[in-house]
Amino acid sequence: MKTILEKALSGELINFKAPEYEVVPRIANENSQILARLNGQYHTDTQIIALISQITRQNVSTSNVVMPPFNTDFGAHIFLGKNIFINRNAMFVDLGGIYIGDGALIGPNVTLISVNHMEAPEQRRNLNCSAVRVGKGAWLGANVTVLPGVSIGDHAIIGAGAIITKDVPANVVAVGTPAKVIRQINLEK
Repeated sequence: MKTILEKALSGELINFKAPEYEVVPRIANENSQILARLNGQYHTDTQIIALISQITRQNVSTSNVVMPPFNTDFGAHIFLGKNIFINRNAMFVDLGGIYIGDGALIGPNVTLISVNHMEAPEQRRNLNCSAVRVGKGAWLGANVTVLPGVSIGDHAIIGAGAIITKDVPANVVAVGTPAKVIRQINLEK
């Protein structure tokens, strides 16, 4: 039988009233304490990565750079490749899984959301989880929002302020609200 965390990562509906749901706020609360330390004082790059490793419960590569403040509502379902840059004020809503490929650039104030709620009022507290995937070498500009279930292809560029509601292919530039592909990237520039 799957745990509630396995169900979340596999995209199953999460009932917040289920007894096993208690693990979600417990982990979130533990990580809130770590986030308060991360965001509340100066740290070296090495110390920042050590704190991010605690939040994600993984060995995060020291090739990554994370600029505080950094925020997450859960933290344990963030999966980072190598050589990633995450700028200030990133917000990751990650119960459904956030996967960021090697060399990706995440601009300031970017929000990645892997959780949605049911439309029916009596079901609204229950969670629909659907992973967000950012491909290798992708670049998300300032204030980009990526909605649940969206994959951004390798080396794609997402313009500042875009809201990504659908998958974006590799090697394209997408801009707007909602974002639309406007062209292929120039691989020679």
